Amino acid sequence: MLQLRLILAVSLFKNVITDLRVDPLVHTNVGLIKGLKASDGDYSMFLGIPYAIVDKGNPFGASLPHPKFDEIFEAYDDSALCPQLNDNTNTITGTLDCLHLNVFTPNSATSLNLLPVLIYIHGGYLQRGAFGRGTYGPKFLMQHDIVLVTINYRLGPYGFMCLSTPEIPGNQGLKDQLKALRWIKDNIEAFGGDPSQVTITGQSAGAAAIDFHLMYPGERLFNKVILQSGVALTPERMIELDNETPMRLAEYFEFKTSDLNDALTFLVTKDTNSIIEATLELGIGFRACVEKEFEGVERFIPQHPATADRPNVKNIPVLLGSVDKEFLASYADKKSDFFHNLTIFRDSLNNVFDFGDDLEVVHRNLRNFYVGDHVMTDEDKWKVIDFMSDFSYVHPIQRAMRKYRQNEASNIYFYVFNYDGGRNLVKYRDNVNAPGATHADELGYLFDVSFITEEPSPGDQAVIDRMTTMWTNFVKYG
Repeated sequence: MLQLRLILAVSLFKNVITDLRVDPLVHTNVGLIKGLKASDGDYSMFLGIPYAIVDKGNPFGASLPHPKFDEIFEAYDDSALCPQLNDNTNTITGTLDCLHLNVFTPNSATSLNLLPVLIYIHGGYLQRGAFGRGTYGPKFLMQHDIVLVTINYRLGPYGFMCLSTPEIPGNQGLKDQLKALRWIKDNIEAFGGDPSQVTITGQSAGAAAIDFHLMYPGERLFNKVILQSGVALTPERMIELDNETPMRLAEYFEFKTSDLNDALTFLVTKDTNSIIEATLELGIGFRACVEKEFEGVERFIPQHPATADRPNVKNIPVLLGSVDKEFLASYADKKSDFFHNLTIFRDSLNNVFDFGDDLEVVHRNLRNFYVGDHVMTDEDKWKVIDFMSDFSYVHPIQRAMRKYRQNEASNIYFYVFNYDGGRNLVKYRDNVNAPGATHADELGYLFDVSFITEEPSPGDQAVIDRMTTMWTNFVKYG
């Protein structure tokens, strides 16, 4: 009887210990960081870890490394957004205190069992988006024994103002990403991640960013890459250096000057919401650019992607691809009158190429190839979707693959995602009722998206299982 009571007591004690919620604590090179135990799986979450800070005196320029933590940093909050227009609420939001990253670590990771690392860079046309669990919930990927990291980086004018000055040379958002990659390289082992097994992935502008990282002439901080629906050759990824932008923004606020430094000094005094509002009202876009060379200034993009080599792709495997109807959401609900006067073939050629006197011949051949020479109606929408998908994604991806082969990449794996189910992210969000997969739809099968509240159907669960297995097998084995 005494022995039975002892067994019961030990059993109850074990249950009590098991039920205690003990927050994980890791000792990194920047100090102690405390995270949370996840409630939806066997993993820990370290949320909103600052890896860099924005220079208050030059918020449009290079960020600075974040100082070490004097006390335990409680990594509990991943709500930070960099300044942007929020698509969901149509409001301007965000703060420059946003250069944070999340780390998600399965319980199987230990100092003796370091796991491969997957770093995700969000899309959003370099104007919007964030790293949070609302869109990029880690639950599905955590079942495959990898460490997942998601990162924020500056967007719009703060991340991609391109001037002919050493203080604001351009591509600050990409350089934020570079700082994040360096931080991860230096600290990920403390979270159970293997710094020698790092894959970077992203979708849309996040994928294009990875292509830019392959061009970067400095150190390589990864050994595999996954590019989803985007490369640097995608049309309109690049802009020219433009020293007039600060003066235009200053004039919007009724501060008129022809002096660049005076304009920048003035803009620093304006709050971020006002700056984002001004760029939207003036229709100013911010993207990557070829930087001028300045002594002592890190140069991220030294050459246009159409002619640049990809030195960082040498000897590493690449997984890349697209969805089958990238522009489905843009045209699925359009009626015949929309297509009647659509000049999308000529406009697309004009925006990207310079055919000079041959433009009309090329335009006619291109239009005839896709839709013929008749007046278009809504019956031609599928051909228009095919053209736009080919022009903006499929063909640039094919060109990028040639670049990777020329620069001696290891194996290159190409995919097309065409599953049409209940978790197609954009079709679900925007209530698109048409067959096929549209831009970003595959993300609903890699990540646990918060606004998709229904349980996955058996078919959707099969795609989740297969896709996350393929992606993480690539992370583990290339």
